[in-house]
Amino acid sequence: MDKSVLSVFKLVKAPIYSHCLSQDKSLLAITCENKCLIYRFSAGAKQPQLVATLENHDKTVTAVDISIHGRIVTCSQDRNAYVWEPLSDGSYRPTLVLLRINRAATCVSWAPNGYKFAVGSSARIIAVCYYEQENNWWVSKHIKKPIKSTINCLAWHENGVLLASGGTDGYMRIFSGFIKGLDSKEIMTNSPWGSKFPFGSLIKEQYQGGAYVHDVQWRSNIEKVAYVAHDGTLNILDYQGNLQSVNSPDGLPYRALLWINDHEILCAGYNHHPVMFSEASQGWKFARDYDKVATANILEKNTTGSSTNSSQFGSIQDEDNDENPTFGISALRKFKELDLKGKVSLEQKENAHENAIVGLIPYAESNGQITQVSSCGLDGKIVLYNI
Repeated sequence: MDKSVLSVFKLVKAPIYSHCLSQDKSLLAITCENKCLIYRFSAGAKQPQLVATLENHDKTVTAVDISIHGRIVTCSQDRNAYVWEPLSDGSYRPTLVLLRINRAATCVSWAPNGYKFAVGSSARIIAVCYYEQENNWWVSKHIKKPIKSTINCLAWHENGVLLASGGTDGYMRIFSGFIKGLDSKEIMTNSPWGSKFPFGSLIKEQYQGGAYVHDVQWRSNIEKVAYVAHDGTLNILDYQGNLQSVNSPDGLPYRALLWINDHEILCAGYNHHPVMFSEASQGWKFARDYDKVATANILEKNTTGSSTNSSQFGSIQDEDNDENPTFGISALRKFKELDLKGKVSLEQKENAHENAIVGLIPYAESNGQITQVSSCGLDGKIVLYNI
């Protein structure tokens, strides 16, 4: 692990499918099995402190998000979503959301204003949910056409109307999430994406050759949307329909992405470490790896005891220098050596993440640039990276 790794927190023994931070970054929410766990969080702490457990779901909690007002929304394979209102004593009061879906809820995202959120599902439906004051409950309006399969990811434009989605039908689509009486028509004045935005209308779609779309994120100030797909590509689309695609250097698909600034995007997935892509005059291209472990001379270091031991949490230093550009042995070579010799001659040192990374969120920003990133993975870890 290199110096880009700030902290590693092993929180649970099960996969973390989703995580989010409160507006002031003091609370961390993660999904684990059929619960949502809330931690008091800071980068310098040895271990986050568990302060609340949200347990109303019957099946796996697939996603969690926190609004700017501190409300937490969770969704689950039990086809339900709850909005959790923070109380003065530190507990949370749940309110069931009327999703009206007959398959698992797969992803959730609050709109920037914190007054509505969207839930993706396996029912080929996106439910846009908002609070109905007169009935004192959260209701939903459905976006159905032309969705053909499970929704994997959702992201709101900063205007709170345009909603990007990606799914297992191989499409990235942009819909209108305009709610009459809640959103102002003036918000969309002079929008380059169009002039009329009735609820559920399809603004733009992009087919990815049938590859699952795993994550999608807006860069609202430059009117671009980026998404990653299971074919190992990062794709950037603008309002004119111009698409740029760049392939993963090691061929493995990404599960999450994050805009660092207008010209840099961080991706992570099945390679267990983040990868930076940057925009140059020739277009988007691979820039650098974070926490990627070289394999040469590692066996010798392990036998001579020259590698350093580090604490479970906090900064973990890497003794390897940049003189050795080895990028690691391929899976095919590993299997060949196991078959012929019964062992692999070059053992790979451990990354901060030991399994796929499925979520990336900003932790610290400065002058419009993200400087620290938090990730969650199927290994039950939360890792902070310095960008």
